[in-house]
Amino acid sequence: MCRWLAYSGEPLRTSTVLLDATHSLVAQSLDSPLGAETVNGDGFGIGWYPIGSVAGSIPAAFHSIEPAWNDDNVRELARAVESPLFFSHVRAAAGPPIQRTNCHPFKWENWLFMHNGSLSEFAEVKRELTFAVDPSLYPHVMGTTDSEVLFHLAITNGLADDPVAALRATVDLVERVGRDHGVMFPMQGTVAVADGATIWALRYSTQGRSRTLFHSADIPTIRSMYPDAERLSQFGEHAHVVVSEPLNDLPGLFTEVPESTIAILDREGYHHEPFRSAA
Repeated sequence: MCRWLAYSGEPLRTSTVLLDATHSLVAQSLDSPLGAETVNGDGFGIGWYPIGSVAGSIPAAFHSIEPAWNDDNVRELARAVESPLFFSHVRAAAGPPIQRTNCHPFKWENWLFMHNGSLSEFAEVKRELTFAVDPSLYPHVMGTTDSEVLFHLAITNGLADDPVAALRATVDLVERVGRDHGVMFPMQGTVAVADGATIWALRYSTQGRSRTLFHSADIPTIRSMYPDAERLSQFGEHAHVVVSEPLNDLPGLFTEVPESTIAILDREGYHHEPFRSAA
């Protein structure tokens, strides 16, 4: 459905991974070998936290309905913005219209959110799921995507207090409502959320056949494998990315996140937790 990338580490010029990598996110927007759709040309977004960001810092965001490979603003912005934590997303619309309010990442207070996948037969469950969003949050739902509803359900379910528990409760709700409406496999996709310091990246689907998700190895490990790689000098010791598909073909640089797993990325590195729905 889409492709996304999340970076955390020392402040990095966003173009380093969005434009300059062998299989950069912008390159994947035009040719995505591991994606459900090869071309993801129905919009682009980037959300980034300021240098010195901590949990609670407020991010900025830019969205465009132009294809990422054909938008000069994307290139200008990516070469200008430097950030210690940023999200970026290229969209392949699967029903909801192509408009800026439907482009990821979505933002609420200090939180960023993006999703690759779908809530199956969303039209059948949209009313019930949307009505489950806290009334105080409903005015902030600006677009028409299932992903934005998913985000606001997570906020409703306590994202700010316990992101893992909130995501579990949200997936449980999606699956219960979906099955009540006769949907066999209600939830599909990978999800990323961040609070300004930590990234939570979920790979889960009801069917157990989720969209792909990878994260990079630690920079010291990569440097030991490829000591002559000049490009690695651009990255700090704590630089990590979580991506829909690897940014290059070098063996050992990317590890696939297992099915039904949430990868938590903070200053200490990665932590994996099993993720199961109770529905």
